[in-house]
Amino acid sequence: MGSSADSERLFNRQRTLHEILGGGLVADVILWRQKNLTLGILLVTLSAWVVFEKSGYTLLSLVSSVLLLLMSILFLWAKSAAILNRPAPPLPQLQLSEEMVNEMAASIRSRVNALLSVSQDISLGKDSRLFFKVAAYLLLIYFAGGLTDFLTLSYTSLVMVLTIPALYERCEDYVDKYIMTGYRKLLQLYVKFDEEYLNRFQNWVLEKKKLS
Repeated sequence: MGSSADSERLFNRQRTLHEILGGGLVADVILWRQKNLTLGILLVTLSAWVVFEKSGYTLLSLVSSVLLLLMSILFLWAKSAAILNRPAPPLPQLQLSEEMVNEMAASIRSRVNALLSVSQDISLGKDSRLFFKVAAYLLLIYFAGGLTDFLTLSYTSLVMVLTIPALYERCEDYVDKYIMTGYRKLLQLYVKFDEEYLNRFQNWVLEKKKLS
């Protein structure tokens, strides 16, 4: 792509969408570069959503039922194998290494500290822009939660994550072009509104102050 195309990118970004999403397996799944895996995730989540919606199961009851069934099968398998002199169930070693636990703890700690830092900045009024952004997201979640249940919202969000970025990557030249064009028009309208109305209002306030 040429320099003119790069200048039309949203937020003037220089990296590709794949790089922005991390460039690893997660990015490959989101952008359908691992089609079988992405399709499998969609089918599994769709099946889970149908099971929860139609059967009346809750997440806790379903997990308990699956674990009970799995433990019962393994227990009976192990007992029958001992009686019949057969090999035991081929289970991997169910143990977390110290290195894995330390990495998980460090990752969680850094994310929690970042969240606490952002919360502190908002609470102390240091970042008004961030406050309004977070407030807008929370209001959006509040209204979305009022329209649907958590399970349907989670499934819909997953479908959007696995479809919108992939569609955007295929048509990003056109999408960026039209969004940037719309942004410029909105900016022109704002400048016009500022010149015609806000400046007049400010001048009127200044005149009132002088007269008083």
